[in-house]
Amino acid sequence: MKIQITLPDGASRTYDAGVTPSQIALDISPRLEKDSIAAKVNGKLVDLTHKIESGGALALITRQTPEGLEVIRHSTAHLLAHAIKELYPDTQITIGPVTEEGFYYDVDSTTQFAPEHLEKLETRMKEIAQRNLDVARKEMGRDDAIIFFKNQGEHYKAEIIQSIPESSVSLYTQGNFTDLCRGPHIPNTNRLGKFKLLTIAGAYWRGDEKNKMLQRIYGTAFNTQKELDEHLKILEELKKRDHRRLAPEMELFSFSPFAPAMPFYLPAGTILHNTLIEFMRQEMRSQGYDEVICPQIMNAELWKTSGHLEHYKNSMFFVNEDENTSIALKPMNCPGHIILYQGSRRSYRELPIRFGEFTKVHRNERGGATHGILRVRNFSIDDGHIFCAEDQVGDEISRVLKHTQRIYKAFGFNDAEIKIALRPEKFGGTIENWNRAEAALEASLHTEGIAYKLLAGEGAFYGPKIEFHVRDSLKRLWQCGTVQLDFVMPERFQLAYVAADGSHKTPVMIHRAILGSFERFIGVLIEHFAGHLPLWLCPNQVTIINVTGDQEKYAQELCAQLKAHNVRATADLRNEKLGYKIREAQLKKIPWMAVVGNKEVESKTVTLRKHTGENLEPMTFDQLMKFLEPKLITGGDTH
Repeated sequence: MKIQITLPDGASRTYDAGVTPSQIALDISPRLEKDSIAAKVNGKLVDLTHKIESGGALALITRQTPEGLEVIRHSTAHLLAHAIKELYPDTQITIGPVTEEGFYYDVDSTTQFAPEHLEKLETRMKEIAQRNLDVARKEMGRDDAIIFFKNQGEHYKAEIIQSIPESSVSLYTQGNFTDLCRGPHIPNTNRLGKFKLLTIAGAYWRGDEKNKMLQRIYGTAFNTQKELDEHLKILEELKKRDHRRLAPEMELFSFSPFAPAMPFYLPAGTILHNTLIEFMRQEMRSQGYDEVICPQIMNAELWKTSGHLEHYKNSMFFVNEDENTSIALKPMNCPGHIILYQGSRRSYRELPIRFGEFTKVHRNERGGATHGILRVRNFSIDDGHIFCAEDQVGDEISRVLKHTQRIYKAFGFNDAEIKIALRPEKFGGTIENWNRAEAALEASLHTEGIAYKLLAGEGAFYGPKIEFHVRDSLKRLWQCGTVQLDFVMPERFQLAYVAADGSHKTPVMIHRAILGSFERFIGVLIEHFAGHLPLWLCPNQVTIINVTGDQEKYAQELCAQLKAHNVRATADLRNEKLGYKIREAQLKKIPWMAVVGNKEVESKTVTLRKHTGENLEPMTFDQLMKFLEPKLITGGDTH
């Protein structure tokens, strides 16, 4: 039987049924076949060896594309598992997914893997790749697959299959190694890219702390050696910028086992945290928000009404008052703001009503999910909620979009990706309201001329959301701000306002945050600027360093003068060598050092030294302030 195959350029070709994407690629061009590693048939990803039995659209996936890179990385994860089984046969392999920057494989082994094991594994992976092994897919009945893996001693694989509802599963075999996988994979190990094993970490089986701790081996893979080398250079830079390393040097915050994943802010960190809050507080007021404060602990019935108890229970902290009543630490502020809205009779003349809050929220993140200050269990958030009429939604969202973009630029983030997270599988309210909400968000982005991507199924249970993903100096994306449109909670809480015609109508609720978690944003800033924060954000903007004890009084006077001019200044008067004090200031990422010796005392000047080692000409205090003032303005110094 003949079938018609339509290519991406619209061209149509005729083949016998059962033709494979590999054969079609070879028919088009031998070079194309060599570059191809997978295909899409009628939009479905398949192997190059997949037999096409009926006509349709075919798109070949080449190794140079993002999808091709994902296939390479997925296949490299299988290569790692293959090497582990050859070198350490008593090891059980579990899951090996692709990540944004590479892949990992979780294993249960009697061998405690260390860096030297990674070198050995990587060498074996290269040996296996050079065997030019064909990678073959096979369908197997679910029950037979369970027996197969149990006989192999792979009990984790058997457990995974037991949780799969389908009657059959797919297995991939290369040489003497077989793994469970949906695919697709490269057709032969000679089409793998360049790879590197990176680190070892711990991970609970299925992410549950009640389960066994496994070993997670991280790696990365790229199409070419050049791409891999560039990525490895970035990883080295990331190590230098890691906020977990820099924060102690900068004396910002610390952690304690007495409050897991909850930061303790030191004085410098407290200044940074409060500077961010005060900045956002002023910005919030400029946009017509009224700041409010709601309780930290509220009755569980509130969270039941809001829907959080159903959808968010595992991430909440509960306290039992008695056997019949429980209260919860708030994981977010929206129900509290709803209570404030309910506090009086509302008229259309009051709308929109905008509430903002900065108090701490608490979320019971799993231990394996926490990460320095980027993901913690208690944090502040620049939370805002707008209650408005439906015909005000467009203007309010556009207002938030413009404001959000302006704020990011003040921090030096000039590049952001915008995404709309759409209706999840488990959602509140009606599909009709969800459709209206999603359409309203898209319309606002169109109005502002903002390009965006759609994220299917990733909205909150109460509404779709616009996400702002800012790109840092290392080209990484961080999700910070969100704008969520909510028809659900106003109905759950029976919110109302008196319309112009005297009828009672339900308001629409807009949830918005710009920086998001202040803790997370602080971590992003530290890594974005490698610790060298803009001057207006620095906890210690200038430190006065005396050469000897003879200049102590003058140093103190200078420090007092700077503080009187709202400069955050300190004086390092310790009886230490000048070089030592300079190095300590550099370690703390203090941007400017004002060095004073006898010459400066006599001339009533300072010699300003940049953290990079550059010395400026001596200047008077007035000249010093004239130099600093432009950099002290919010957004005036973002490198």
